Amino acid sequence: MQVKFTLIAAAAAALFAGAVSAQEMVVKIGHVGPVSGPQAHYGKDNENGARMAIDDLNAKGVTIGGKKVKLELVAEDDAADPKQGTAAAQKFCDTKVAGVVGHLNSGPTIAASAVYNQCGIPHITPSATNPKLTQQGFKTTFRLLANDNALGAGLALYAVNALHLKRVAVIDDRTAYGQGVAEVFAATAKSKGIQIVDQQYTNDKATDFMAILTAIKSKNPDGIFFGGMDPQGGPMLRQMEQLGLSNVKFFGGDGICTAKLAELSGGAKTLGNVICAEGGASLQKMPGGTAWKARYDAKYPNQFQVYSPYVYDAVHVLVQAMVDAGSTDPKVYMPKLAAIKYKGVTANIAFEKDGELKDPAMTLYQYKDGKKVALN
Repeated sequence: MQVKFTLIAAAAAALFAGAVSAQEMVVKIGHVGPVSGPQAHYGKDNENGARMAIDDLNAKGVTIGGKKVKLELVAEDDAADPKQGTAAAQKFCDTKVAGVVGHLNSGPTIAASAVYNQCGIPHITPSATNPKLTQQGFKTTFRLLANDNALGAGLALYAVNALHLKRVAVIDDRTAYGQGVAEVFAATAKSKGIQIVDQQYTNDKATDFMAILTAIKSKNPDGIFFGGMDPQGGPMLRQMEQLGLSNVKFFGGDGICTAKLAELSGGAKTLGNVICAEGGASLQKMPGGTAWKARYDAKYPNQFQVYSPYVYDAVHVLVQAMVDAGSTDPKVYMPKLAAIKYKGVTANIAFEKDGELKDPAMTLYQYKDGKKVALN
């Protein structure tokens, strides 16, 4: 009898455990960025931020609509390419992820946003800054930091008001991001009396800028603005030094504003002339930045670049909207996402009607002894 009772009890316990696990709902969150190619350090940093958020939320426990949830990250690589970006977006639509964090670059993000809009999946970019992204009118698109209108204009105003520059050359990499931020800088600088002495173009795969810089040198600028990313910004700084442009200020947006820029510049003295901008507060001024960064470094040593805290917040914001709505169905939780008020690591997060972040901060940086230091 005792054996029979024990077997019945064990079977009942197993059935109960099965019922509990059956009630646990798997919710898939997509993340996409360049984890291959020359911009892989950005993409890996971002993916780390997403994984850290998923791990923290699962450890804490999430319940949506009365059901315990297990969050899973579905990670894709877009290699910073718009075509691969749209392919990744379509894959997310086909597999019906609940929401997406990405993309890193403006080109892939703008291209992919139409796909997300068509299939009704919300996406939050932690880093794409071209203003055109939110001007398309898609209700599925959200941005978690300031756009290029703030970054380009802020850098131009600093060049005029703080540095009193008169003659500036502009280079961009012809991407949606690089061209966009360069155009805003140039327009603002012109309106404030700076002469744009030259405008040159490259691409996001180039490493040799000697011809461009030689042409610029002949125009005798006191500053150069580069719209692009650090794989190009680093070599450009080295080649500026080689050409004797060691006293020329070097401006750029968040694309060059990374810890890795110091490494990519190969110890060039021109690194000390860099002024770059990020569309958010410095880690020290973020509500939870310092404590979060300590945990990130413990989990992913020497991998931090720029955007991972925004990715971390973006995952939390998506999940919080689902919790508030009691549903993982994008049609149901999207209104809650649009109306979210969330105290994040990076900021107190709320969105404008067009998906832009309300009251975004902007921080200027310079490099001292090879390390990025906030100017404001």
